[in-house]
Amino acid sequence: MPQPAQLDPALVDFGVLGAWMDREGLPGGPFEDVAPLAGGTQNVLVGFSRGGRDYVLRRGPKHLRARTNEVLRREARVLAALDGSGVPAPRVIAACPDENVMNGAVFYLMTPVRGFNASVTLPEPHASDPLMRNAMGLHAATALSALGAVDHEAAGLGDFGKPEGFLERQVGRWTAELDSYGELAGYPGPDIPELARVSAWLQDNRPTTWRPGVMHGDYHLANLMYSYDGPQVAAIVDWEMCTIGDPLLDLGWLLATWPEQGDESALLAGPLGEAGGLPPAGELVAAYAERADAVAGRDLSAITWYAVLACFKLGIVLEGTHARACAGKAPKETGDLLHGITLGLFRRATAFIAAS
Repeated sequence: MPQPAQLDPALVDFGVLGAWMDREGLPGGPFEDVAPLAGGTQNVLVGFSRGGRDYVLRRGPKHLRARTNEVLRREARVLAALDGSGVPAPRVIAACPDENVMNGAVFYLMTPVRGFNASVTLPEPHASDPLMRNAMGLHAATALSALGAVDHEAAGLGDFGKPEGFLERQVGRWTAELDSYGELAGYPGPDIPELARVSAWLQDNRPTTWRPGVMHGDYHLANLMYSYDGPQVAAIVDWEMCTIGDPLLDLGWLLATWPEQGDESALLAGPLGEAGGLPPAGELVAAYAERADAVAGRDLSAITWYAVLACFKLGIVLEGTHARACAGKAPKETGDLLHGITLGLFRRATAFIAAS
């Protein structure tokens, strides 16, 4: 089977892929319309057609990291479990968890998504219709509530993740991550004025009860594909951080990253954030709450805590790039930009606290 010229065989060997697809009972024939796709920064996406069916192949980068294959196995398992749930997400057609099949990489085939990423481009009619953009924001919340409604045990994910003690370990886990950056030569330590206050508030105000469920783990506008024909979310994408935890942290993450005019947060949402017209954060919570099976057993009155935790966690993650930039391991411009966003996230956290 000839290798398409536009793709490195070290990434996708189409001879191996074709033989594997044949064994899986998928339609045969030549590979057509092969094209690398834009997507997440961590993994490779390749679209193609075969036997009259369209596919997207997802695998790790050319130089696999230590956990890449395990992350892909987890992704495929969660996406397969969500099939039939009503959650807008790509559907897994077939998965290859065996890294010995293709150049050491786990991969899976999923359905293509017809939609656009509003953090990259904003087509018409969305670009010129503020009511459409307002509805896009509300649909971000209702798509998330569909995920929050999933019974993870009934979906076969009862042994996925470690939900026990999930909330209790968050502040310590991410404080330790921040402390670890001190091992990078040249990093002077975190210059985050609100760090101690936010950390203490989170420890003192942690919810005492919560209900586990499926978490996306990185839920914000850049990880949503929107329909070309309306404001609906076509698919939630980039499931690298999925786990079983507290789904209200996904909602908190959406609030923490929600674009506000003149704030660093708008940078995370690209053209949609710049265009404005999105609903205020309180309307997102109300839209999420409309789905009773998503909020049953979950305390939405504590949503400020989850939003503050999301600011804390994401700020520390982004500070890691700043630390690596100080050590000469990442571009200085990128490190400075992300440090600015970190400071903005901690300012937002203190604003959430002050308003609570």
